[in-house]
Amino acid sequence: MMDEELRRYEKIRGAYCSVGRLASLYDGMMTYSTWSGKLVSRLVWGLDRSGVRRYVTLALRAAHEGFAGRLLEVPVGTGCLSLPVYAELPEADITCLDYAPAMLAAARARAEALGIRNVTFTEGDVGHLTFDDAAFDAAVSINGFHAFPDKEAAWSEVHRVLRPGGRLTGSVFVLGENARTDFVVTQLYTRMGFFTPPYDTRESLTERLRALYAEVSVECVESLACFSCVK
Repeated sequence: MMDEELRRYEKIRGAYCSVGRLASLYDGMMTYSTWSGKLVSRLVWGLDRSGVRRYVTLALRAAHEGFAGRLLEVPVGTGCLSLPVYAELPEADITCLDYAPAMLAAARARAEALGIRNVTFTEGDVGHLTFDDAAFDAAVSINGFHAFPDKEAAWSEVHRVLRPGGRLTGSVFVLGENARTDFVVTQLYTRMGFFTPPYDTRESLTERLRALYAEVSVECVESLACFSCVK
């Protein structure tokens, strides 16, 4: 398992380097691929390379090798973590949604650079999804829910569009796991509008998910709670 995790993560890092024109502090932090990104990862999130690799692997479990169903990612951001993985799932039908046009433009450019043809990009609000009930076999949300203004609506909508037996995996910031991260998020990121309170703890997130899903597991990698849920 660890060899497979390393292979997938190194593919993500390699893809990031191959489309360096899309480089940013955000991408560098998410992929642990630039000096500034590594600095933020370590100082703010307490994550070294192995920690980043661990949470990314956990968050992307729904997009497992051989997946060939319909998958929704919300939000996709720039796609720096997920698109290299989707490139290995040619039989999957993937929809990537984001509210920010600039993020979608970066993700589209990355998909084009990677030669990915099985992904549709859609601008929209996760709190008001336009998809039918039970439209997707799986869903992924990497570091998104802590930014959504209406978290109740967001969790409810993702649950609605998953089919019975469908799987949601992802990661989200939670309070109480790293004091330094808590301080930066509440005193800086929140005031800058990057993150939106209220924030869950590991316990409250688990309780929230158990109210929606039949099977729930939550594992924290520092302040990032990595969840896997089956409807």
